[in-house]
Amino acid sequence: MLSNVRLPRSPSGWTMAVFGVLAAALGAVGLVSPDTTIRLMGLAPVPGAERVADDHTLLFLTASSMAALNMGVYYVLAALADWRSFFRWTVPFRLLTCTVFTLAVLGDRAPAGFLGVGLWEGAGALATGLALRYESRRAARVTA
Repeated sequence: MLSNVRLPRSPSGWTMAVFGVLAAALGAVGLVSPDTTIRLMGLAPVPGAERVADDHTLLFLTASSMAALNMGVYYVLAALADWRSFFRWTVPFRLLTCTVFTLAVLGDRAPAGFLGVGLWEGAGALATGLALRYESRRAARVTA
């Protein structure tokens, strides 16, 4: 039965798959238990009875959690297809996300706990970029 299991075929594919599984899992957690997501970022959740009428925190958590779930699935599917062009496209945009999220914390637009999200994006982008570079150099040696 295990011979039918599909796994990533390259180091860069593995970086994408791991990132994708984590993103999908965290997205699912946010959909099921938004307060857990808030706690994971080091923040204190506000009980529902204490929320003001115009507090849209849960709406934004639902939207970002659904986006994370979808993104995670896309990344896993791309990893299983070994779609290296897609991997390359994600690196600069994940670094941009890291930059924007980090600047949001430094500019007091986001709490310090949000820095972890930016660093997670940046670390994933660097891991994928380094894996792609390694694969490119290895392929160049083989063809030389």
